[in-house]
Amino acid sequence: MLSANRAIVARNSAQFGTEFVQVPLSLCPQMTPMPERVYRNRDFLVQVYARERGAQRITICRTKLRRDGDYEDGISWDELQEIKSKMGFGDRDAVEVYPPERDVANVANMRHLWVLDYRLDFAWRH
Repeated sequence: MLSANRAIVARNSAQFGTEFVQVPLSLCPQMTPMPERVYRNRDFLVQVYARERGAQRITICRTKLRRDGDYEDGISWDELQEIKSKMGFGDRDAVEVYPPERDVANVANMRHLWVLDYRLDFAWRH
């Protein structure tokens, strides 16, 4: 079953190129909460959620599945930065959050960036 799922995902990914295209939300009925926008390319699925409390969340995962059925891991800093820019947030600071152990919710190999409405005081600047 897992190898069949991997084959389906691989065939689906082969339909995309390296540029992101917006995916109709009607093709994403299982997402909860529902994102505002979803983008896809050959390598990544990107979900952009509504802005709340001074930040907008971007959730990113690879489109390739491992043998155990989870998304492949290993999204680099450079890839995250490029995706953030391609989603229209290249001029904004974003953060990842590493919560206290009691609040960890690790259910899939996904990365979450919170794009901020304000400029971070402690970030490096040129």
